[in-house]
Amino acid sequence: MKKIILSIDGMTCSACSNGLEKYLNKQNGIVNASVNLVMANATVEYDEKILNQLKIEEFVKQAGFKSLGEFKEIKLEKKSKKEKIKFIVFTILAIVLMYVSMGHMIHLPTLEIINPHINPIGYTICLLLLTIAFIFYGWDILKNGYKNLIHKTPNMDTLVGIGVISSFLYSLYSTYMILKGNNNYTMNLYFESAAIVIYFIKLGRYIDGISKDKTKEAISKLVKLTPDMAVIKIDGVEKQVTLDEIKKGDIVVSKPGEKIAVDGEVILGKAHLDESFITGESKPVSKEIGSKVVAGSMNYDGYIEYRAEKIGKESTISEIVKLVVEASNTKAPIAKIADTVSGYFVPTVMLIAVLTFIIYLLIGQSFGTSLITFVTILVVACPCSLGLATPLAIVVSEGLCASHHILIKKSEILENAKKVNTIVFDKTGTLTYGKLRIAEILNFSDLEEKKLVQMVGSLESKGSHPIGKAFVDYLEENKMQTLPVEAFENIAGMGMIGKIENVDFIIGNAKILEKYHIENTYLDKEKELAEKGNSIVYVAKEKKLIALIGVNDIVRENAKDVINQLNINNIETIMLTGDNKDTAEKIANEIGITKIISNVVPAEKANIIKKLKTENKFVLMCGDGINDSPALANADIGVSVNSGTDIAMDSSDVILTRNNLDCILQLINISKKTIRNIKQNLFWAFFYNMLMIPIAIRSVKTNWNSN
Repeated sequence: MKKIILSIDGMTCSACSNGLEKYLNKQNGIVNASVNLVMANATVEYDEKILNQLKIEEFVKQAGFKSLGEFKEIKLEKKSKKEKIKFIVFTILAIVLMYVSMGHMIHLPTLEIINPHINPIGYTICLLLLTIAFIFYGWDILKNGYKNLIHKTPNMDTLVGIGVISSFLYSLYSTYMILKGNNNYTMNLYFESAAIVIYFIKLGRYIDGISKDKTKEAISKLVKLTPDMAVIKIDGVEKQVTLDEIKKGDIVVSKPGEKIAVDGEVILGKAHLDESFITGESKPVSKEIGSKVVAGSMNYDGYIEYRAEKIGKESTISEIVKLVVEASNTKAPIAKIADTVSGYFVPTVMLIAVLTFIIYLLIGQSFGTSLITFVTILVVACPCSLGLATPLAIVVSEGLCASHHILIKKSEILENAKKVNTIVFDKTGTLTYGKLRIAEILNFSDLEEKKLVQMVGSLESKGSHPIGKAFVDYLEENKMQTLPVEAFENIAGMGMIGKIENVDFIIGNAKILEKYHIENTYLDKEKELAEKGNSIVYVAKEKKLIALIGVNDIVRENAKDVINQLNINNIETIMLTGDNKDTAEKIANEIGITKIISNVVPAEKANIIKKLKTENKFVLMCGDGINDSPALANADIGVSVNSGTDIAMDSSDVILTRNNLDCILQLINISKKTIRNIKQNLFWAFFYNMLMIPIAIRSVKTNWNSN
């Protein structure tokens, strides 16, 4: 399966996006298609053995729209000067048109040449010419309405188009009769109705375009973070190039005050970089040989050369933008309901308008009165308000989350986060910083302490657990080399084994002692280490326990405040860790968590999450995104605390690039506000339509009774 995001042109309302989405999902080879009206794109998952991009774009064309190719960036539809001038001109013409058509009714001074009582022909021709100008102005609306009607996907433009054309054609007939000398038809002209409807639709879209751009600003700011130009080094010579010219493996130069152009690895020099747009940390980060750099970072004070690794769509910024765009293209359950309703809305309104027209002709109303009512019903109906009620709120919230360093992969998360009543936290790297240090070494062997740590560090350097970093850092600080390791094997959730200098070593937590039936004769020493808040690494040589190494971590500074706030909001908090009970309890007591589940491996964590869900708990799991992936996948919402540079590989639903637990509170709060806003939008959209359509029908009855 393959996924592609296409930019779509020609969508003007929710009925458009719904129609295109339904059409695409009917096609053979398309697994799933989701169309986003606000972002003007379509995410299509398809079988590449059956389809390709060209065939999918042909489907888009068949549905009555145009594909602008693969979605590359979020474009803000800033109104050009020409468009603004055109809008101003037609605003003036609309005022003139209303003055000509209705000025005489309220006894405003009127030129004789356009006075319907003195010169009906001049009056009629003036209205006709002004209306023709508006017909050309709104030709895109009429064309799109006709096109969607032909493709059996009627939309707002279809309603407007039918109404405008009907009133215009009837007014043309009246014009013909006036030219023949029948001045009674002067009061049957509805040119101004056709023209003003077009003007107000254009006005609405002009304002709507500005509103949509505001919803995309937070996301689009990310795109602007990277520089337009960069300097690369070729055979020792510097050359200025555009970002598109940089290839993987190129050596890129960054000087003080310049931005990093692409993701890469430092190969020369040292500098402090501002990575706050990714991590949220305001303090500059020191970069030296071997350090990773992220596109968009600001070089404060040093000269560095770095090898390009991730370019274009592979860069961290592009991954973030892609995630946010894909998330906004997914549909929350509440959005699907609104889409279904708006999909039936347009045909229903058309049916009501036609039936009203026929009924009032049958009960003796004039053709002109019946027609104007028909047009009124079509014009007052607003499927756009129903269709946009959810996606606009979702996109605004997606952008707000992105600006707060919260990346959401599915928009349904924004609907579900408010339901969370249980949050399960991993300990190391989540509630704590994961910046571990060796606090105490209890050596029961004949090995020298440094030699012992060197052997353990050599094994730990092969793994990825945060505890291993403490040993790797120790070796670097003491300028010690790692030793060759043979027959290395990682035992998930327990530890690792390997052969060093022809000696078998087993290291890990208490679980690994059970697995290899290694007797622990130092239980009292183990308890002492645990009471000090240490995570314990057990070291066995030839299946005999030879050392206990205490590794300490630092609790996140805001963890206690976050847990306290969650408790106030009646959200249960649980610590789930592979550490022993004593160590876990010390951390839990410090930050206010009362429920602890310790000594668990990753697979067991997933089973515990499943069990919690069977107890009617809506579970959010917060972990490091790597070791906790089974639990994250099984939770109702999986949240990973991530550095922000491995976003594409992360399997959770939500990524906190800022590494700040406050983001969980913000996510829940944004979710509550989003759903409240959506419900308010839908209420007023339904209220307006349910109110205005009967009023449009009733207006005819009132006229009839008054006659």
